[in-house]
Amino acid sequence: MTADIKIWGRINSSNVRKVLWCAEELNLDYQQIDAGGAFGVVETPEFLALNPNGRIPCLQDGEFTIFESNAICRYLAKKYGTAPFVSESLEDWALADQWMDWTTFSFGMPFRNLFWNMVRTAPEDRDQAAITLGIEHCSQQFAVADAVLKNQPFLSGEACGVGDIPLGSLAYAWFNMDIPRPDLPHLAAWYQRLTERPAYQKGVMSPLT
Repeated sequence: MTADIKIWGRINSSNVRKVLWCAEELNLDYQQIDAGGAFGVVETPEFLALNPNGRIPCLQDGEFTIFESNAICRYLAKKYGTAPFVSESLEDWALADQWMDWTTFSFGMPFRNLFWNMVRTAPEDRDQAAITLGIEHCSQQFAVADAVLKNQPFLSGEACGVGDIPLGSLAYAWFNMDIPRPDLPHLAAWYQRLTERPAYQKGVMSPLT
């Protein structure tokens, strides 16, 4: 595979983890470049020329540049992916694709506020109302996935695919934060299957900071 792929973004970002995980599943050679947060970089003219939003992740594949984590994962999967991670069936792709967008729009700010308060905020400064709301909201949404995973091993179907990446990246934080969680056995079994994948271990399972 090409070694011209550059992934801009810090590894403790859930959105960057999506792209790193996807790249690992596809066995790509890539260079990960720290950017965002304490690393800065995203406000420099050089980075803004790649992504005018000044956000991570951003991907360069030779002369081609793309931002937005889901779009990056779709691009990599379609260009470099093979079965079973990427299905040749349009219907299977669409079903996997729906879970990518569902995760983005179903979790949003409640999960972000929960994560920031539990991981990046000192205990004495935490917003307990935001934490409570985040747990309640995310529990309801994870229950939706749990019901689906009762009948299939992965959100993408019988095999892990791009449809699992957005929720799988959030699930790592969900299962490793010190919070009460509802008993969702099918979700937990799915998460366990993910943790056994070398690509998930390398791309996602870095320390929560």
